[in-house]
Amino acid sequence: MSISDNAAFRKKLVSLILPMTLQNFMFSLVPLADTVMLVRDQDAMSAVSLASQVAFVFNMFCIALASGCSMFAAQFWGKGDKENIERIFGYSMKLLFPILAVFFGCTMFMPEAVMMIYTNDPTLIANGIPYLRIASFSYIFMGLSIIYESILKNVGLVKQCTFASTVMVIMNVCLNAVFIYGLFGFPKMGASGAALASATASLIGFIFCVVYIHKYKIVSLKLKHILKTGINLRKRYSKYSAPFFLNQITWSLGFTMITVIMGHLGNDAVAANAIVTVIKDIVSSFCYALGAGGAIVVGNELGAGRLEEAKDYGKRIMKLCVVSGIVLGLIAAASAPLVIRFVNLTPLAEHYLFIMLLMCSYYILGRSINCTTIGGIFSAGGDTRFGFICDTVTMWAFIVPAGALAAFVLKLPVLWVYFILNLDEIIKLPVVISRYRQFKWLNNIVNDMETDDI
Repeated sequence: MSISDNAAFRKKLVSLILPMTLQNFMFSLVPLADTVMLVRDQDAMSAVSLASQVAFVFNMFCIALASGCSMFAAQFWGKGDKENIERIFGYSMKLLFPILAVFFGCTMFMPEAVMMIYTNDPTLIANGIPYLRIASFSYIFMGLSIIYESILKNVGLVKQCTFASTVMVIMNVCLNAVFIYGLFGFPKMGASGAALASATASLIGFIFCVVYIHKYKIVSLKLKHILKTGINLRKRYSKYSAPFFLNQITWSLGFTMITVIMGHLGNDAVAANAIVTVIKDIVSSFCYALGAGGAIVVGNELGAGRLEEAKDYGKRIMKLCVVSGIVLGLIAAASAPLVIRFVNLTPLAEHYLFIMLLMCSYYILGRSINCTTIGGIFSAGGDTRFGFICDTVTMWAFIVPAGALAAFVLKLPVLWVYFILNLDEIIKLPVVISRYRQFKWLNNIVNDMETDDI
């Protein structure tokens, strides 16, 4: 690769991952704001932490759809095919609607049943019910925004998405304070205020997305593409996106089971885990951005038929994710004393929190590599079946049963249970790295896909 090519690669990758890192960082501030503003009420904070797992699972469904959408959009953009990007856009929206209906219905009309999945503590359930009912509205706007943004990012509007996310998060944090504490004449709502703030901010974010689509007019969402989808597109979308979708769902459900297990280990364990989860997400902002940016960069090259360039880009991104994983893991571990100073937990919960943050040092390295390869490089070339098998086997054949055995049968101490539950990113590293080196992800999945075919 020439010097000019190196410069072009760095410029393109930086133009993607820096705004995406900021966007991910801003999103991670929302649960942090909830945690900080509710930290004086450990029950409310723990309840919101558990109830927000519904949003986590919902996001995984939406992100799975958006990733399938992005997989094709990146290659179509590299090919210069805007018409098919619009068709993918419409089809993804069609698939989103039933997901919105299920999550809205469950959280609006059956919140108690949903909370009972995560905990048997009556206090936590009571705090979580009103939160879920209000948060149900945020899922609608959140889901729509995720699909819109997947398209916007692939057609070069990454900075605009970041700006919208920044405004949305700032509004969320400000409204958190207003609704939780009852400022400016509003009633003091506590945990329910956090849900109302999220719902309002999600609406604002969706409005930004709609404005950008109509302002820049690069692509548009057309009703005809929502109502009717060609058979060729459906088959190809299913072939490459279905494994990724199933992967996200099985992994997110498994991750939720981890929360369920922790939720039955006592309020102290729940509170400590809630804070650690927020810290993990903040520190991992760069990892997520590198995976998403890598998928677009590699996907553009694959769609344009430049396989050798895509292979070289993949190698460079792989090296970067290893280095960043080591650095970010150490930052998470080093944050332990500082985080302890700013929380108001019981002594036992603070002890759990300190040790859990130290465990982040190895966990985030694994997350960085797996997120970049499975969620980024592999998906760029349609190599999604491997990720589905790898993550499903890891989570459901080892992590969940081993964690449940340790917690409920062997009744090991909380920190040993947590250690076992956080091995998923580590134990799959050997097979993930081996798969990467086989270069089975070097695929152009749109080269023979014309508009007339679908």
